[in-house]
Amino acid sequence: MPAEDAAIARIPAERRPQSADGSIPRVGHLIEPASSGRAKCRGCGRAVAKGELRLGEVMANPFSDEEGAERSVWFHLDCGAYKRPEVLLAALEGHPEPIEGRAELEQAARFGLEHRRLPRLDGAERASSARAKCRHCKETIDKDAWRLRIVYFEEGMVSPGGFIHATCSKPYFETTDIMERVRHFSPDLAASDLAEIGRTLGAG
Repeated sequence: MPAEDAAIARIPAERRPQSADGSIPRVGHLIEPASSGRAKCRGCGRAVAKGELRLGEVMANPFSDEEGAERSVWFHLDCGAYKRPEVLLAALEGHPEPIEGRAELEQAARFGLEHRRLPRLDGAERASSARAKCRHCKETIDKDAWRLRIVYFEEGMVSPGGFIHATCSKPYFETTDIMERVRHFSPDLAASDLAEIGRTLGAG
């Protein structure tokens, strides 16, 4: 078993939720320090530093022949709040130890649950061509216009889902309060770019 998947076996027995009939303990989603710096976050694609707290989403392992086999995929805590809000909140319930910024993580996760499409947001960029169409309004996104990337998370994998106009944020996400997420998932954008995106959102 890979080292990253084996981490679930290290959870103390007293922290493992019991199954409905009280039989074999079942492992739930978890928060733990990264055992190495090798695992990559499924939210942003960057490595989780050794010792940094990370979110592990535990799911069935389709690549194992063992019945009931599970695997975990990993996220930075803030990436988990943005991309997997229900998983992060479940893991926080089972993690009584103090976590820096816990209230902010919970707030971000709950905001994502209130706006069901918001966890799909994967940052912003200028359109490299005029070929893509907006998933909301179905109109072409002009070359060099600001567009928002959309992704879907299924069975532990992140899949590209197209783009929307930045001006379509309000009707698509039902909010324009997205700049923290844009900044988080577009770390290479300059401050002037972020300011322009903010103005574009307001214009929409």
